[in-house]
Amino acid sequence: MITENAIEFRDALPDGGVLLALDVGTKTIGTATCDMGWRFATPGVVLQRAKFTVDKAKLKELCAARKVEGIVIGLPLNMDGTAGPRCQASRAYARNLADLDLPILLWDERLSTATADAAMIAQDLSRKKRAGRIDAQAAAVILQSAIDRLTGSAF
Repeated sequence: MITENAIEFRDALPDGGVLLALDVGTKTIGTATCDMGWRFATPGVVLQRAKFTVDKAKLKELCAARKVEGIVIGLPLNMDGTAGPRCQASRAYARNLADLDLPILLWDERLSTATADAAMIAQDLSRKKRAGRIDAQAAAVILQSAIDRLTGSAF
């Protein structure tokens, strides 16, 4: 199941469980996971993009190691809410992961990278350190936003 509807996604996971978020870029994939109770998101590893079969194998290993129950993929909408080519790429990526047999939520990721960067600047991280972590931090921002909505904390 691939959806952009948080309620539909939540209903597919009545017992909660660990979620994996992906910030899919052209060169890297930032990852983040949350606890089983959907309280907090934690940045994970940043994967260097390779052939899709290699990426998928790495993600499958990560899902097995963390006992992931669902996937949240950042959907890079334009600031006006319209979908551009990057949205199409994210939707295609989700379709290619569908055979992992995990519910997939496509989640609006507008300003996630800017939010992540601002948080790391506030932590006084150097530009070099931020560059290596930004995608995982952005994935954590995406995931935290999604779990806040899934649990009603965003209201």
